[in-house]
Amino acid sequence: MVYAAVVPNSFAVSLPSRIHDAFAIWSEPDTFWECRVHSCDFRWAISVLFRFATVVLGFSRAKRDIAIGDSWPSPMPNSMPVPEISSRDVRLPELCSIESFKRNNLNQSNWDPSSWTKKSVLQQPTYDDSALLDSVLQKLGDQPPLVTNWEIERLKGQLADAASGKAFLLQGGDCCESFDDCRSDRIEAKLKLLLQMSLVMIHGLQKPVIRVGRIAGQYAKPRSSDDETRGELTLPSYRGDIVNSLEFDPESRRNRPKLMLQAYANSVASLNYLRALTEGGFADLHHPDLWELDFVSRSSRADEYHQMVQGIDRSLRFLDSIGAASDDDLSRVDFYTSHEALLLPYEQALTRRAISRDRYYNLGTHFPWIGDRTRQIDGGHVEYFRGIGNPIGIKVGPSMQTGELIELLDLLDPDHEPGRITLICRFGADKINDSLPGIIQAVAATDHTVLWSVDPMHGNTVKTDAGIKTRHFDQILDELRRSFAIHADHGSHVGGVHLELTGSNVTECVGGAGGLSATDLSRAYETNVDPRLNYEQAMEIAFSIADGNL
Repeated sequence: MVYAAVVPNSFAVSLPSRIHDAFAIWSEPDTFWECRVHSCDFRWAISVLFRFATVVLGFSRAKRDIAIGDSWPSPMPNSMPVPEISSRDVRLPELCSIESFKRNNLNQSNWDPSSWTKKSVLQQPTYDDSALLDSVLQKLGDQPPLVTNWEIERLKGQLADAASGKAFLLQGGDCCESFDDCRSDRIEAKLKLLLQMSLVMIHGLQKPVIRVGRIAGQYAKPRSSDDETRGELTLPSYRGDIVNSLEFDPESRRNRPKLMLQAYANSVASLNYLRALTEGGFADLHHPDLWELDFVSRSSRADEYHQMVQGIDRSLRFLDSIGAASDDDLSRVDFYTSHEALLLPYEQALTRRAISRDRYYNLGTHFPWIGDRTRQIDGGHVEYFRGIGNPIGIKVGPSMQTGELIELLDLLDPDHEPGRITLICRFGADKINDSLPGIIQAVAATDHTVLWSVDPMHGNTVKTDAGIKTRHFDQILDELRRSFAIHADHGSHVGGVHLELTGSNVTECVGGAGGLSATDLSRAYETNVDPRLNYEQAMEIAFSIADGNL
């Protein structure tokens, strides 16, 4: 499912990592039934109490669902002994302590969602109608949020697990979403691809995979120039459908505030459909074969994928036969959304104070990130991110200095909160050996716990002789390999991957098992901005990570 509020060590998440060996479930009963709490949120506290009642008193599932309004694993089989419940079974993070509460208030005492307006801000469009802009932002501020703070805190807890090596982050999706892509078939294709990739990684890595899509909000893009010139005509650059339109004419390229309302509406529609798919059995582990896309049979590793699916199916039948898992446990997955929080007026409008705690969250997405072009210490984007409670991604490129990074970490993560910071490294295959080791060493010398993720896409963008922007698959894979090796050499580990990909069979990146060449690009080159991996290329990346062939 897109989100489950509280799960006893999340059976739905932890089971797939052990699916190859059903007996492992019974070998770790204490771990399996450990009740983990990621916040002092009142709703969660009540949920924990009901979980205790369920274990000790054997309350029925119906009573739990009425009381909690969420889906949990079924009660333990009658043959399984009831574990003793003690204080160690409830893990409250530092966020709930008095000291941390004081620090959070101190950090936000000189912050509010509009504080960024007092700073210099890059990559923002200019609008010629300020009154209309204010009206749009007021309307956005009155709209319901897209996500909740307890979903966000749950993701933060999972990212903390990835930072410690207990899980792996898979983050992927379009470079820049288009309003035209808000269609059921395209949303299904993206979700299918990420589900398939996660299944491969779970099977190979033997650990839970956190699925995060670049979806339901990735409508803005930074540009290297404010203007674009074609012939004698100069117009504002295309900054994503949330700002203006791709067509090169004065009206299309005019920055229009009302497009933010369309971006919000499309994000709502996309997220609602994702929730319906993940809650309604679309991701049912009993039928992983249904996740296939039309052209999976042409993949170079299709046979390997089918063998893996058959093995999982046999394990699931065994689990069913001994009553170890309910249908609900295996028909849902967690799925979170993310986007670059670039257009700050839009992000501010969707930033709200949490109902149950004295903290602000960006409720337009679960996982926002700061781009490599907008991470200035004294800039508006860093000021905005400083005050929100979401987990934060920071793009780290070759221009990042170690001192600058440590200053960013101190500013954005003053409480050294696990799961708060993900460093998304995007150096390029030809620069990573010179850049990454010093960054790892500098972070290791601090008390910050970060999740290291690899973005092998953005540093490997080139243009063909015909002027078409593309990426070479071999360079993408090479940066991944070098990242894993460098981290291993420095006693660190890669905990995630960040990819631009699509479920469509496009021809935008050259190479891979399909052998795409520069002459093939024009066949199905659909991206509005940067080239994306197609299905076969993305699955090849997933198999390479799962196999350890990096």
